[in-house]
Amino acid sequence: MAEAEGDQAAGSVAAGVERSLAASLRLAVIPVAFLVLAALGAFVYGGAVFVRSAIQVGRHPFPVGHHVGLFLLDIDLFLIGATLLISAVGFYELFIREIRVNGVTRMPAWLEMRDLNDIKGRVIAMIVMVLAVSFVELAVQSHNGLEVLELGGGVAVVIIALTVFLRLTSGPNGKSPAKPL
Repeated sequence: MAEAEGDQAAGSVAAGVERSLAASLRLAVIPVAFLVLAALGAFVYGGAVFVRSAIQVGRHPFPVGHHVGLFLLDIDLFLIGATLLISAVGFYELFIREIRVNGVTRMPAWLEMRDLNDIKGRVIAMIVMVLAVSFVELAVQSHNGLEVLELGGGVAVVIIALTVFLRLTSGPNGKSPAKPL
């Protein structure tokens, strides 16, 4: 009888630990909130840069080439904001619950997150886009071909490394590789 009571006590302790661990997943709301705020900040800053750029172009419209970099910076800021927002949605869906409005999933299929590899893949894809836009921004503004070549080589190496990382950490079709039991 004492053994049965010990098993029951151990079971209730384990159940309490499991409930606590399940509840701790709600802590993911903290990075979700900060990621949403950071995305909002990037969008607002991008909007402010756009307004400032438009005013600057309006005052001095020619030569046009000097102003292209200003708008490429906007693209960077909006891509960064989008990456932060996608990360927030992914964390929420993975750790808290699926996003539904009136019982209907409102996320486009490309934004559905099933595991951490989904978030990782989307974030890395956005990083590659930001790197490409940043490179073009420098290439447009630079008068030093060697500097552009060096940066292009560095960007290429980073993109290759990220691509290899994605391939090695994801199985076929971008899924997590099966782990042996």
